[in-house]
Amino acid sequence: MRKQLGLYIHFPFCIQKCHYCDFLSFPYTKNTVKSYLDSLFKEIRAATSYHDEFDISTLFIGGGTPSLMEADDLLRLMEALQTSFHMEKAGEITLEVNPGTLSMAKLKAARESGINRLSLGLQSCRNAELKLLGRIHTYEQFLKQFEYARLAGFDNINIDMMSALPGQTLSDYEETLDGVLDLEPEHISAYSLTIEEGTPFFNRYNVESSQDLPSESCERQMYHLTNHKLSEKGYHWYEISNYAKTGFESKHNMGYWMRKNYLGLGLGAHSLVDNTRFSVPRELGVYLKFWNQPKQISNMAKYYYENLETLTLAAQMEEYMFLGFRLTRGIERNKFLRTFGISVDSVYGEVIKKHIKDKLIEETKDKQRLYLTARGIDISNYVLADFILEGSVN
Repeated sequence: MRKQLGLYIHFPFCIQKCHYCDFLSFPYTKNTVKSYLDSLFKEIRAATSYHDEFDISTLFIGGGTPSLMEADDLLRLMEALQTSFHMEKAGEITLEVNPGTLSMAKLKAARESGINRLSLGLQSCRNAELKLLGRIHTYEQFLKQFEYARLAGFDNINIDMMSALPGQTLSDYEETLDGVLDLEPEHISAYSLTIEEGTPFFNRYNVESSQDLPSESCERQMYHLTNHKLSEKGYHWYEISNYAKTGFESKHNMGYWMRKNYLGLGLGAHSLVDNTRFSVPRELGVYLKFWNQPKQISNMAKYYYENLETLTLAAQMEEYMFLGFRLTRGIERNKFLRTFGISVDSVYGEVIKKHIKDKLIEETKDKQRLYLTARGIDISNYVLADFILEGSVN
């Protein structure tokens, strides 16, 4: 039986970088993008020989802003992937898009190429907040392009939105929440702003000026308001920051959280294949140079991949718990036993008892599943820190 693999493609170019973003991206220029895509196509062909035993069950094209690609380049990319890999016919194929970069022609080309899901980065329905975030679009532009996506035949759309923005009140956030719900997307990702080092926001909203940010109490109110309103509208809360109508959970992201095999192609992309982690170089010059050196391509593991690490049993167990508890359904005792050949209680029994007693973890009546309570989710970093194993596991 053939194994399944999730595939991620990174397109690291943007018109301008958002003020909160620390993702790997560069300014868009036609010449640089052409050189990058030429290298990416070579990488796709080379990766095929290493992963030919897999069927591609999901594909996510992210960035950066992959919707900046011209329609012809997007068609070429999809053709290269479909020619090189065994793509499952019913697989989920997502394109990450930034409002302000779309046209009806591009959306039709994406749909015709086999892309069947869009992830639209709205972030806010308030134009003042969009400007503060450094977004290149207005809310009105987003609405128009959302309509284009529906007209182009996309019936599986995610909308990203953010809370806890500088100066944002609960009623401000509720305006965005209501605006998104009015559109009835199939999936909603609701993130709380994180101030990352190395971003303009980090310099602007440091500890001394933290009063510009909503209080921790207000942030939690926003989080719980999201849960309440989306639940009322029939959205299933299935992961700490993600909600979906029944059957529209992100299969690609579920693969990450369930530790399924995935392969990342393109600058800085990360992979997990058969419990080995590795990544593509992050420096654009290094990436482009490598794919112009044919002699090294035949030995990618030696000359190309970085951070190559085969995970220990302890590391695998830690990841299973960290990622599994991101899902609202939590982790399954039987699956842990099948995966590792030892019961979860033999490894984490005392930790589990402690957090059940403190009402941060609950278990189902049949005791087969463990999951974080609402309070446990609020302080999930504290809870998950207890699942770090000291030393090896026998």
